[in-house]
Amino acid sequence: MKPSELSLLYSHIQSRFLGAVKSAFGIDLDEVSIVFPPDVSLGDFTVACFDLAKKAKTSPAKAVEKIAQAMGETDLIEKVSAIGPYANIKIRPGVLFRTICAEMASDEKWFEPTGEKVMVEYLSPNTNKPIHLGHARNGILGMAVSNMLQAVGHNVVKANLVNDRGVPICKSMVAYKKWGHGETPASKGIKGDHFVGDFYVLYAKGSDKDPSLDADVKECLLKWEAGDQETVALWRLMNEWVYAGFEKTYHTFGFVFDVTYYESETYQLGKDIIQKGIQSGVLERLADGSVVAWLPVEKFGKDEAGKQRLVTLVRGDGTSVYMTQDLGTAVLKFKGHGLTRSIHVVGSEQKHHFACLFFLLEQLGFSSAGKCYHLPYGMVYLPEGRMKSREGKVVDADDLAKEMTELAREEIAKRVDQSVPEDVVTQRAKKIGMAAIKFFLLKVNSEKDIYFNPKESLSFEGNTGPYCQYAYARAKSILSRKEALDIIDSEAEPDFSLLGEKEELLIARSIMQFPQALKDSADELNPSVLCDWTYNAAKAFNQFYHKHMVIHSEVSPDLALARIKLLKVFCATIGYSLNLLGIETVDEM
Repeated sequence: MKPSELSLLYSHIQSRFLGAVKSAFGIDLDEVSIVFPPDVSLGDFTVACFDLAKKAKTSPAKAVEKIAQAMGETDLIEKVSAIGPYANIKIRPGVLFRTICAEMASDEKWFEPTGEKVMVEYLSPNTNKPIHLGHARNGILGMAVSNMLQAVGHNVVKANLVNDRGVPICKSMVAYKKWGHGETPASKGIKGDHFVGDFYVLYAKGSDKDPSLDADVKECLLKWEAGDQETVALWRLMNEWVYAGFEKTYHTFGFVFDVTYYESETYQLGKDIIQKGIQSGVLERLADGSVVAWLPVEKFGKDEAGKQRLVTLVRGDGTSVYMTQDLGTAVLKFKGHGLTRSIHVVGSEQKHHFACLFFLLEQLGFSSAGKCYHLPYGMVYLPEGRMKSREGKVVDADDLAKEMTELAREEIAKRVDQSVPEDVVTQRAKKIGMAAIKFFLLKVNSEKDIYFNPKESLSFEGNTGPYCQYAYARAKSILSRKEALDIIDSEAEPDFSLLGEKEELLIARSIMQFPQALKDSADELNPSVLCDWTYNAAKAFNQFYHKHMVIHSEVSPDLALARIKLLKVFCATIGYSLNLLGIETVDEM
C-alpha cells in the first residue's frame, strides 16, 4: 500500500510501543501486530502481549501494565489502558477523525501499480441457450474479482470465452432444421438466445423418442469442421441470433469484456498443439483414432476400475472437445497479452478438467502453465432443486432480472408517495433488484453452493444488497439537505475533537478497515470479504442514524460540520465498495 495518513498513525503507535518495550524490559522488537479491539469502547487499537510476556519472563497482564505506563500520552495518543493481556490504545478524537477524513477524501488510491497483468476469464456461455442463473453467478463473480484486482493495482484484462461450436450447438442446429420451419427471433418476437435455447430443449425431448437424432448431430459436427457451406451458414445465422440476445443480458447485468475468444477460432490451434504433442510422445493416438493423454497415478489417482486415468483430446472421428480449444486459448492468451497470471472463473464441477489442462500445458512445454489458476464456484439451487438446461428447467437471467425488478418495485411502493414519476421508480427498482441478486451471490465464499431466495435477497433489513444501498441512500439524503450543502460549501475547518460517540467511532473503524478488506478480498479472489465489510459499514451507519441527529436545532453548527464531513467520507467509501461489487448506488430508495 502507499504511504498514507493512516499508515503514519500506525507508524507512530508502532514506534511508541516498541520504545515502551525497550524502556520497560530492555527488549528490542522489530514490530508488533496492531489490531482493533472487539469493542470501540475499549479503545481504537490494541496489541496482544502474550509473546512479549514470554520474552520478558513475566505475565501478560504485568507486561501490559508496564508498557501502558511507559507509553504515556502524546499529541496523538490520548490514553493506553491495560486490560488483561491487551494494551488498548485510545487516539485523540480530533486526530483520529481528521486522519480518517483526510485519508479517504484524497483522490489518490491506496495501492501502487503492481506491474502484474492479470486476465480474468469469466462467463463463458454456450451459444445453444440463454444465460441462466448459474451463468449469472459466474459473471457476477468474474466482474467483482476483476474490479477488485484492478483496484489494488493490477492491470486487468476481462475476457470472455464463447463456446460457439461443438455437440451442444449442433443439437440446436439439428432441432432447428427439423422443427424450425424458417421462423426467426423477429417473427416469434423473442430474444435470439431464448429462441435458439428453445430448440436445444426440443432436441432433448425429441432425442428421447428418436435416438437416431444423435447420428444427425455427429454428422452436423463433422460437416462443420469440414467447412460445409450450408452447415456453416446456418451455424453463423443461429449464433448471430444468440449474440444479439447475449448483448442485452450483458448490459442488464453490467458484464464488460476487453477481449472475447471464440472456440471456433481457437480449436484449430489446439489441434496443432496436440499434433506436436503426438510427435513428441507426450500424447498418444489410440487404435480408434482418438488422441489421449495418460494421467500419472501419483497426481490423479486411478479410475473406478482401478486403471490409470486418461483424458481425451480429440475424438476418434477427428472432431474436437473442450480440452482441444482450451489448450489453444490458453496459449493465445499469454502470447497476445503478456500475462503474469490467468484466472479461469468456472464451476467447481470442472476442477478435474482444469487440473488436466494445467498438467497438459506443463507437459507440452508451455512455461505459462504455472501462471494459470482455476477459480471455482458452487452450484446455484432453487427451492425445487438443481437447474437442468436440456430439460428447460432453468431460471433465465433475463427472467430473473425482470422478476427482481418487479419485486423491488413492490418494496419501493411501500416507501414512496405517488408523486414519484414512474420512470424514476423503474430505474430505482432495476438497481435495487440487481443489487439483491449480486450481493446474495457474492456474500458467501464462491466454492459454496447457494440456495437462491429472491424475496430474502430483497430484504431491506439484514445482510443484503438493498440494506447496504439503503444505508448509502440515508447518508446521502442527509448530505443533500440545503443546510448540509451550505455547510459543505463553507470554508470552515471541522473540529473533529467534538466527535467520539460510540456510533461515530463505529463508522470511523469501518472506514479504517476498508483498505485492508479490499486487499484481502483481492488477494484471496473472494468478494465475500468485501461484502462483509460493506454490510458491517452499513450496520455501523444505521446505528448512528437511529441515535444521532446531524442537522437539528439541538446540534451545534460545529458538531454538524464534523458529522457531515464524516458522513461524506462514509458515503464515498461504501459507494466505492458497492461499485467494486458491481452494485449501483441509489440516492433515494
